[in-house]
Amino acid sequence: MGAFHAYDIRGVYNVDFDKDVAYKVGYFLPELLSADKVLVGRDARVSSPEIHEYLVKGITDAGADVYDIGQSTTPMVYFGTAKYGFKASVQITASHNPAEYNGMKVSRENALPVGLDNGLGQIRDWIESGRECPVADKKGEVHAMDIRKDYLDFLLSYKEDWSDLKIAIDVSNGMASLFVRDIFGDAPSYIYEELDGSFPNHEPNPLVQKNVEALKKLVADTGADIGIIYDGDADRVMFVDENSRFVSPDLMIAVLGHYFLEERGESGLVIQDIRSSKAVGEYLAPMGGEMYTWKVGRAFAARKLREIGGIFGGELAGHYYFRDFFYSDSGMLASILIVNVVAKMKKQGVSLSALISKIEGYQNSGEINFRLEDKKGAMDAVRDHFMAQEKPSAYMDFDGYRVEFPDWWFNIRPSNTEPYLRFLCEASSKELLEEKVAEVRKILTEQFGAR
Repeated sequence: MGAFHAYDIRGVYNVDFDKDVAYKVGYFLPELLSADKVLVGRDARVSSPEIHEYLVKGITDAGADVYDIGQSTTPMVYFGTAKYGFKASVQITASHNPAEYNGMKVSRENALPVGLDNGLGQIRDWIESGRECPVADKKGEVHAMDIRKDYLDFLLSYKEDWSDLKIAIDVSNGMASLFVRDIFGDAPSYIYEELDGSFPNHEPNPLVQKNVEALKKLVADTGADIGIIYDGDADRVMFVDENSRFVSPDLMIAVLGHYFLEERGESGLVIQDIRSSKAVGEYLAPMGGEMYTWKVGRAFAARKLREIGGIFGGELAGHYYFRDFFYSDSGMLASILIVNVVAKMKKQGVSLSALISKIEGYQNSGEINFRLEDKKGAMDAVRDHFMAQEKPSAYMDFDGYRVEFPDWWFNIRPSNTEPYLRFLCEASSKELLEEKVAEVRKILTEQFGAR
């Protein structure tokens, strides 16, 4: 049962989970969420049809109806869940993982995420205990449901004038291909647009830089003002500037401020994850944005944004959350809003690289992964080492540790899905950054055998 994680169910299909698990997830879901109907969508992975078949069979054997929207982006399932009042939904996807992976993202009423701590753990326990799955006296029915037009109309309502902008888009052979032409038209330069769940060109994870190389080249070759790259299920999006430089996704939270805080005149809370640059909050503060730092992952961020009544937010991993979108994340909506800002800036003579240079005020290490056994001991050792040297100006301990000092800060946290300890550091100078990263490497390699 290694496929049950903090945010979703995900793993190598027929290794970490199989069709029997998919059936039982479907069977137990209506009881878990008190739902008599379940919205179901799926991505284009080779294993998705089989998972879909057994998930649907489990739901209907339990006596609940299935409303099947077919192939879809993950945000499209969120939209359908909240818009049409479903108490339960499942998107079959492994998001940005390689082709041999698959999984299920589960949502409850109002598209609120169901994670390990609020439902998936219960389903896992029921499966592991061998709980039986008797077929209901009245089995559920399967209804085909088409929500594409409603979802596309929603997205298009945010589109502004992009006529002066040159755009390059890498669709990653993923689910964004369902909508990119309808939204961006034929003017952009596209690569890897064909929907193909075997991902023949690169893995659908734009956070890994080798997967962005083709987009960088496309931007350079076409003279584009911005490059856009989606992940496999289109809940994440990342960007390249006109100089083919990858833009750290957390900095795009600040770019979105121009739309929500400046153009629309809103003010209030903006969520960021514990790894986000201090530069984001410093840039948004004069616009009326107040940063709220929280845990990494949709299962935490979407719930927290609703709880605090936040306007929007984002993560270093390229998720962007919107009050306008049922407090959920959408790579497509994020890209529309960011292209709106970039188009307006171009008319003012400001390029994307120039805008980002106004935002980023620190040297950043990016996430560095250390493979080691004693994650907790290693985290504590790094924290204690630096806090013994200097009193921190801020300290957070809800997702690993974030420890801030006047000239630098770091976050160290265990991965929820992989056997890694992740470290990120930001400093006022390159020299200070290199010094602190070197100290951490020394602690983790010498004391904990990190590699």
